[in-house]
Amino acid sequence: MIPAAVRRTADALRAIGVSGASLTDEQRRSFDEDGFFYAPELLTAEQCDAIGAEFDRLSAEAKPDDLVVTPEEGVTRLSDPFNKSVVFDFCLELPPVLEASAELLGEIKLHGANLRDPWRGRGAQRLHSDVVDRRPGDWRVVNALIFIDPLDEDNGPTRVIPGSHAWAALDVPADPLAPYAGQVLVTGQRGTAAVINAHIWHGGTANVSGRRRRMLHLSYTRRDWPQQFDQRAHLTAALWERLSPAQRFLLDVDNP
Repeated sequence: MIPAAVRRTADALRAIGVSGASLTDEQRRSFDEDGFFYAPELLTAEQCDAIGAEFDRLSAEAKPDDLVVTPEEGVTRLSDPFNKSVVFDFCLELPPVLEASAELLGEIKLHGANLRDPWRGRGAQRLHSDVVDRRPGDWRVVNALIFIDPLDEDNGPTRVIPGSHAWAALDVPADPLAPYAGQVLVTGQRGTAAVINAHIWHGGTANVSGRRRRMLHLSYTRRDWPQQFDQRAHLTAALWERLSPAQRFLLDVDNP
């Protein structure tokens, strides 16, 4: 049973040391106005090395019937990382991601977690929003794009349309893969994260250079909204045992 003290997001964040001082005023302004902000040096080089190596190992050992959320041709994807390896556990306690999610959404839980690595010449995505039934102001999902490798303009960075999280709709171009006026390519050093309001219009671009472009997607949603990946349905005994009460609450597995 989850302790009575951890029944709210504020209590869970306090228990794992998220103090409310993780974001700067500029990050909050960018998140509000542009729909995204950068969190530089969110992961260390050692943490990126560990995640990258484990992603490669698990991908190499994957079986054809392994569950992959939103599979893509020409892209290596890994779903459900927390049940598969302890290496990813520390990603459940990333203060800027949790703080931004709680400030925007209120009561939160994990929405989904997966890793993505597009092959040379592949990975281009149509412009899309992660929230289909869009109502600006009725925010539902925050997604952290965490760079395990450096992201530059040639190895498939995500493009975002600043401010489009507040649009009721997008004037979709005839070619939804073509550049969109005002788009920004999300680039940066390994260990950086771009934290986005998932209502924003965005999409992956093609990995022209073929350089590795491994990215961890870590998303949170409101507790009254369904998860992308049902954590309770796939919860392993090993993961349950090593989770703290606060982590169980945030994964929404406190009563599995």
